[in-house]
Amino acid sequence: MSIENQKPSTIAVWGGEEKPLAFGAAQVPIVQSAPFAYRDLDEWAAVALNKAPGHIYSRNTNPTVGVFEEKCRLLEGAEKAIAFASGMAAISNSLFAFLRPGDRVVSVKDTYGGTSVIFLNILPEMGIDVDLVDTSDGDAIDAAIAKGCKIAYLETPTNPTLKIIDLDRAIASAKRAGAMTIVDNTFATPINQSPIAMGADLVVHSATKYLGGHDDAMGGVLAGREDLVRQVYQYREICGALLPAFSAYLLLRGMKTLDLRVQKQNATGMAVARFLDGHEKVESVFYPGLETHDKHDVAKRQMRGFGGMLSFAIKGDFNTLKTFIGKLEYVHRAASLGSVNTLIGPPATTSHVECTAEERAALGIPETLLRYSCGIEDADDLITQLDRALAAI
Repeated sequence: MSIENQKPSTIAVWGGEEKPLAFGAAQVPIVQSAPFAYRDLDEWAAVALNKAPGHIYSRNTNPTVGVFEEKCRLLEGAEKAIAFASGMAAISNSLFAFLRPGDRVVSVKDTYGGTSVIFLNILPEMGIDVDLVDTSDGDAIDAAIAKGCKIAYLETPTNPTLKIIDLDRAIASAKRAGAMTIVDNTFATPINQSPIAMGADLVVHSATKYLGGHDDAMGGVLAGREDLVRQVYQYREICGALLPAFSAYLLLRGMKTLDLRVQKQNATGMAVARFLDGHEKVESVFYPGLETHDKHDVAKRQMRGFGGMLSFAIKGDFNTLKTFIGKLEYVHRAASLGSVNTLIGPPATTSHVECTAEERAALGIPETLLRYSCGIEDADDLITQLDRALAAI
């Protein structure tokens, strides 16, 4: 039976590894080689011209990285996937490979801070028209896409306020307009959401986050239509934003437990969100699993789980936030997410550190907001710590 017909938990373990590995290894070997040698010029030329399988140079392809790409391809249900040195490399290369002066791209106001910098600063300087619309307004998204665009770039759930875009609706609008859709699926993961099955052309991930899951390797990945991915591959080949073999090995190791981790984090995220939602010292909670979330019904329809990411604003000011965060135990105050250990931090030092306080306010991000990434610790222990820290403010 083909691996493509297996469940995600099986693909996470065996995807790209169904055939015997080099040297009879039970785990994917780290092929730490820049060039690859051949016995004669005929064999070398056959590989170079894609007439025979093989590798020429690790800036282009690498055996260890290839297994990681195949595993991501299978999990996303894509035709092809390519890896990058980071999530931002995957996002920027994907945009730069397709957009030219005079083109138009439509996205939303709540994309990840690094992505926002591309939309707000870099693309306009290149003569590319960028239209950022209200993330929660489906009519506005439809109308902006209908005006015509090269790319509709969607992120759902968003970072850090966990807003939800109706993918079925937005992708249908893009198809009517003849636009390409790119979806950032980092927060949801392929365990919780499948944009390609909903019609998206391309999906990007910061593999540093949930895919790796251990905060020890950086990487990014793009998956989707083969013709489009090959265009980005040619751009990446020249720009050199390759994923190192050792990072690919670490990401592969982390992906073995992707389904287990995400299912646990789904449950913990819901428990923590419900606790915070009822606390007198919490101003607001952003989590699509809560019935009070304005797009809960959409999230319930297009997601299989609501994730381990949430954010919440506490009552008070930034000094209150500093007191609260300082009282937490067994949590990393760090700028990442999706790890086996819980992480916390305000957008001012994490997702939107590139923005000013005024820009964050315009995006609906209060200065007392905290992004909270549930690890795989016991949910009751995390809630007890949060309760104690809230009692201290």
